[in-house]
Amino acid sequence: MKKTALITGATSGIGKETAKMLSEKGFRVIITGRRKDRLQELCQELTECFSMNFDIRDKEQVQNAFNQLPPEWKTIDLLINNAGLAAGLEPLHENQIEDWEQMIDTNIKGLLYVTKIVVPQMIARHSGQIINVSSIAGKKTYGKGAVYCATKHAVEALTKAMRIDFNPYNIKVGSVSPGAVETEFSIVRLKDPKANEKVYAGYTPLYPQDIADAVVYMATRPPHVNIADILILPTAQANATVFNKKF
Repeated sequence: MKKTALITGATSGIGKETAKMLSEKGFRVIITGRRKDRLQELCQELTECFSMNFDIRDKEQVQNAFNQLPPEWKTIDLLINNAGLAAGLEPLHENQIEDWEQMIDTNIKGLLYVTKIVVPQMIARHSGQIINVSSIAGKKTYGKGAVYCATKHAVEALTKAMRIDFNPYNIKVGSVSPGAVETEFSIVRLKDPKANEKVYAGYTPLYPQDIADAVVYMATRPPHVNIADILILPTAQANATVFNKKF
């Protein structure tokens, strides 16, 4: 039997590349996201694919989407909680509350909504794996990113706690924490379509394929091996804020 993987936030970046790589490895893939056209386009590229279009921040949308999963897609072996974002880059007292809510609702609550729905059938089978996409911001805080850092610290804490809670049921739990990756991340955060030209100038960042490759590595280890945590940085990045840039 082929394994089935569910990837949230698969319309671009890390989620999209992870879906492609897992499909190449023989996984059946369920992809989710808010942009229906992108989901449909990606599904056409994959061997066995099912797409679910919903906003992960809305628990009713999440529940309704899973209720509509065909029976042959309901057994999920691998959950990749990838959906996440940063909104705004200002000191805390200048942040927009709407940006706080978007990050908290997506990065924390959305992850919890999906995990809450998926994990019971893993528990029933005593088998499964959860990989949470975190960030270097979950390990090191920095100025003008307080709430984003807080949400990714929450992902780190949830990953560790899930590993304890689900350990009796033979469920693997781990996280991958990227540094600077050239995706839509900075475009969304800065609300600037040209943000990447500025943010990644002077050095070579990571690319979505680099993180997807690590996720696939975690997902294809033998049953007795669980990769608990991977931190991936571009060579030019020393920590959350120190970069070797050549101009």
